[in-house]
Amino acid sequence: MSARIYRPAKSATQSGAARAWRWVLEYEPEQPREIEPLMGWTSSGDMKSQIHLWFDSKEEAMAYAVRNGIVARVAEPSDATRKTISYSDNFKTTRIGQWTH
Repeated sequence: MSARIYRPAKSATQSGAARAWRWVLEYEPEQPREIEPLMGWTSSGDMKSQIHLWFDSKEEAMAYAVRNGIVARVAEPSDATRKTISYSDNFKTTRIGQWTH
C-alpha cells in the first residue's frame, strides 16, 4: 500500500487559491482501470482510489502515513511561472509580430 502526498495546484479556471495551500494524501492505484465493453466507461475495483485525505501541513500528512504504515512519497510543489502582461499590450504600436484574428 503506497500513497502520494502533494499540494494541488491552483485551479486554472478561478483566480483564487482555495485549497491550494492544503496537502493531500492520495493512494496509488493497486490495479489498472478497466474499460467496460458495452458503454466504454472506465472502472476500477480499487476502492482506495476514491480516498483523498486533506491535511494542513506536509508534516501532518507524513505523520499520518508513518502512523498507519503507509509508504508515501512527497511531491514538492513547484511555483508557477507566469508572464504578466496587460490586455492593452496587444494593441501597442511597438508590438513585435502581427496582430491577426
